[in-house]
This record gives sequence, structure tokens and C-alpha cells, in this order.
Amino acid sequence: MSRQRSMMSDQLKYEIAKELGVYEIVKTEGWGSVSSRDCGNIVTKAIERAERSISNQK
Repeated sequence: MSRQRSMMSDQLKYEIAKELGVYEIVKTEGWGSVSSRDCGNIVTKAIERAERSISNQK
């Protein structure tokens, strides 16, 4: 099974994980131990940031 290239930088993922309080889990156990809900929250935050960035460019 091929994996797609990540659309989100690792730096951004770690930064958002810290914001949401799941960074310690990622650091000690890896991304596989982060709950689906928390992963969804990370994606939601990243989308919000992207939307803000786009609206600020207009």
C-alpha cells in the first residue's frame, strides 16, 4: 500500500499537537497512539490556520 506525501509539515503537526496537549503522547509513543478524535482536531486546526492565512492575503 503506497502512502501519500504529507500535505502538512511535521513542524506544523508538532506545533498543533503541543497546542492541543497531545505532544507528549506523540513524543513518547508516536502518532499511532494519538486518538482519532485528537488527529481530527489537529487537522481541523491546520485547516483553520490555512483559511486564516488565505484570508489575510486578500
